[in-house]
Amino acid sequence: MQIQTTQHDHQIAKLAALAIALHMIEALIPSPIPGVKPGIANIVTLYVLYQFGFASAAWVSILRVFASSLLLGQFLSPTFVLSLSGALCSLGALWLAIMLPKRLFTAVSLSVIAAFAHIAGQLLVVRLWLIPHAGVSYLIPLFAIAALIFGVVNGVITNVILQQTQRGNAG
Repeated sequence: MQIQTTQHDHQIAKLAALAIALHMIEALIPSPIPGVKPGIANIVTLYVLYQFGFASAAWVSILRVFASSLLLGQFLSPTFVLSLSGALCSLGALWLAIMLPKRLFTAVSLSVIAAFAHIAGQLLVVRLWLIPHAGVSYLIPLFAIAALIFGVVNGVITNVILQQTQRGNAG
């Protein structure tokens, strides 16, 4: 029995592969602050959200987390749990945001919301499971600044890509 796939399935698979590749490249880049990464694979998730909807964006995000953790040898490790919790919180925040009027949000604002939710999910897991100490709260300002900066940068990049895509489709 052969599984029937559509052109849409192929597009989402290619975009998930791109997100995985970006995540793998990012994993090679040393971070001056442990746990702070730019999250460039989230650009792909936002792009998919705009082009194909929430369900496809969720697939890309979750596939990226699972595949990357397998490729990096981190499956079911604390790093995997942190990545998954961040992705799930980010997706939850994006889902709530897209339920509101679209005119209220841009790719930049959605990216910032997703970045803050990602960090919040990770810090919650750290506080409740890995480091059950109130001192974890001292990390919030540092991670919030990183989420704001990288959220804005990734949102701007996503916006540029979306504009180029629209121009390409119009021409």
